[in-house]
Amino acid sequence: MTKQKIANTFGIEATANRLLEYASEEELLQLIRSGAVTEPYLHVGAGSNLLFTKDYEGTVLHSLIQGIEVVRQDDDSVDVRVGAGVCWDSFVDYCVEQGWYGAENLSLIPGEVGASAVQNIGAYGVEAKDLILAVEAVSREGEQRLFSADECAYAYRDSLFKRPDMKRWFITRVHYRLSRCERFTLDYGAIRQTLASFPSVTLKHVRQSIISIRRAKLPDPAQLGNAGSFFMNPIVARETFDPLLGQYPSMPHYLLEDGRVKIPAGWLIEQCGWKGRSLGRAAVYDKQALVLVNLGGATGADIVALSDAVCRDVYRKFGISIHPEVNLI
Repeated sequence: MTKQKIANTFGIEATANRLLEYASEEELLQLIRSGAVTEPYLHVGAGSNLLFTKDYEGTVLHSLIQGIEVVRQDDDSVDVRVGAGVCWDSFVDYCVEQGWYGAENLSLIPGEVGASAVQNIGAYGVEAKDLILAVEAVSREGEQRLFSADECAYAYRDSLFKRPDMKRWFITRVHYRLSRCERFTLDYGAIRQTLASFPSVTLKHVRQSIISIRRAKLPDPAQLGNAGSFFMNPIVARETFDPLLGQYPSMPHYLLEDGRVKIPAGWLIEQCGWKGRSLGRAAVYDKQALVLVNLGGATGADIVALSDAVCRDVYRKFGISIHPEVNLI
């Protein structure tokens, strides 16, 4: 059997025993009923949040389901049903062109729509959960189901679909609600500063600003293999945070509604001297310490070794554990 290469933005050489792609729910059900989906299996999107540490000895599935369908709208909002295989940034661009508010801060995040509902992607004060109404999925046994947003149990970079027992569900479409009334989230990062170069605040200008900020901070995977933000920002209790703030008064942080505090992992990593440093063919990006990059020829093990070293140093200096956002396979 010829091994199939698995596309991934880290540029890691990895193969699977089989690659199965489907363009509709009917095609997926046919694959399931024919017995083609055998254990072990892995469902992937564009490979933008994966790090392969070895070849995958099983079947990889990938959705090609397309389509953006308006299912309800009124003067205030619009509900859309989107295929899991739609490029996420193409969907954001479509929303902006239609004059729909809510997704613009998530511009240029790599990956596909299906992954947004698994990972609860987020950036600049907005998360996918803020927009998601429901998720359509097909189970390994051929059952079709609609999960409400509440059932999806969304949290920071987490959802029901990340639980091991939920790997039997394949997301096929995601329902989002966008606003038709002006609604911006601008008080994060350098958004307002970047917007100052535009004559007005519009959806298109916000999207252009976000794209500009991301391109200045994040490497193009086509030029330098990476998976975007590699680590999650740690969330700590107030009693852990207060002594640290006393020791590091300039520590950036965000107070959460539950009283806990989110600290930027990139800042912690940079304070440990890792920004721009390499370990073999893997490196911490010199413009954004949250990003690990493949300098060329790195293996998954090389990236993991760098990640482990960074995590150890952050814990030694701050007593805070940071964890990968990227899924290790």
